[in-house]
Amino acid sequence: MLAEIITIGDEILIGQIVDTNSAWMARELNLIGITVKQVSSVSDNADHIIEALQLAEKRADIILITGGLGPTKDDITKITMAKYFNMGFRRDQEILDHVTDIFVRFNKPMIEMNRKQADVPDGCTVIKNKNGTAPCMWFEERGKIFVSMPGVPFEMMYLMTEEILPRLKKAFKLPFITHKTILTANIGESFLAVEIEDIEDSLPEHIKLAYLPKLGQIRLRLSATGTDEAVLKAEVEVYAQQIISRVKKYVVIDEDVALEKALLDIMEANQLTLSTAESCTGGYIAHLITQHPGCSSVYAGGAVTYSNALKMSVLGVHAETLDTYGAVSEQTVKEMAYGARVHFKTDYAVAVSGVAGPDGGSEEKPVGTVWIAVANQHHVIARLFNFSNRRIQNIERSAIAALAMVLNELKQDVV
Repeated sequence: MLAEIITIGDEILIGQIVDTNSAWMARELNLIGITVKQVSSVSDNADHIIEALQLAEKRADIILITGGLGPTKDDITKITMAKYFNMGFRRDQEILDHVTDIFVRFNKPMIEMNRKQADVPDGCTVIKNKNGTAPCMWFEERGKIFVSMPGVPFEMMYLMTEEILPRLKKAFKLPFITHKTILTANIGESFLAVEIEDIEDSLPEHIKLAYLPKLGQIRLRLSATGTDEAVLKAEVEVYAQQIISRVKKYVVIDEDVALEKALLDIMEANQLTLSTAESCTGGYIAHLITQHPGCSSVYAGGAVTYSNALKMSVLGVHAETLDTYGAVSEQTVKEMAYGARVHFKTDYAVAVSGVAGPDGGSEEKPVGTVWIAVANQHHVIARLFNFSNRRIQNIERSAIAALAMVLNELKQDVV
């Protein structure tokens, strides 16, 4: 069963907002056995919308549309859908009552523009949007299902979860799709592919392997499609374990979670704490960690010590170390990690110091030179990385490398 997602709105095409709706919808559809064939974004233009609908109708069985359902003149999806299906309009009393109730509840005057929210193409099934005024419209035409939803994420998510997905499951006999994700770090995509080439070649037709690279890490996703969910999961697990066994030293976790979340989970399970000492990453490691609820059970805090003065006063780095070796050095980053662990009283600490760029480099320490150290109660280890000349990528790669180093130490100590 194939679906296509169409997002409507000039604000998406000019980059004013990011289309998060499509990613969320695709994930939810996949979970119930519907494959997304294509995702398209089109402008608030009737001709463009109609062209997108025509193309989608040729490719997919289910077409899901978000956006363009507000009360203003630039919201033309409803009118365009009626034109596409050659339908007139009717005023839906249930939707009118719903919209009226919302305005009464908030003590707001209701004008004709708001009442028009209840005007819908006369051939659609109307689904009430309990989180807003714009209704959802379900069309069954020419053997296809078209669903038009508001673009506001929390409105769309409610409608998908409570209404659309259950109706789709009821309308179609859907296959099971199961996934298994393996998170790896510190190995390039091509090298990883060579390591597991024979395993990938042995996969049956109904199991696919995808490589999902990100700075400093690669997700391997095994996906299987079939009619028996238990059999599929068992089959996928066999191949997953073969891959894990083959590239064990690069495997972070065999779950679809972020690198820092995997780290937090392992540390929490072992009642361990972590602190950070950041220079060139400017607090980015702390940001990655603290975006996860419950991180306070592991993460005590840290310091952004950009200047040498703060490295000395906050972390206890020795002046002679900085004078002799410089801020970007094995010796300095080790003292930063040790100082953070002692000062913040944690079991582990990670420190980063480098030349993020685009300037500040030298012949001896060019842009992209980064030292990372991890300290625990037994020792302090450090490693040199040589990244690119791009500042943002250097910051992100440094943070991922730092988290991976902590994980590697944890593996040796507790896992």
